Amino acid sequence: METPIGPGAVGMQLSNIRVCARCGLRYDWRKSPSSALKMTYCSSLCERADLGFTVEALLKLERPTPLIAVPEEAPAEAAPTA
Repeated sequence: METPIGPGAVGMQLSNIRVCARCGLRYDWRKSPSSALKMTYCSSLCERADLGFTVEALLKLERPTPLIAVPEEAPAEAAPTA
């Protein structure tokens, strides 16, 4: 169905309307603020509520660098005093 609906000359295409997997609201997936899962969730709030995180936050996550055990150097021998 390519029938334009809504106000304006362009309107909204029925083929762009999805139903949010969490809240069940209808939304235009092209305008969804959900970064990666636009065709699943109507907003990043629903994405986070359903998954426990947003994909955008996951992609920006920086893992801490692991601490590498550095072998301790043997104490320098004391120079003989004369």
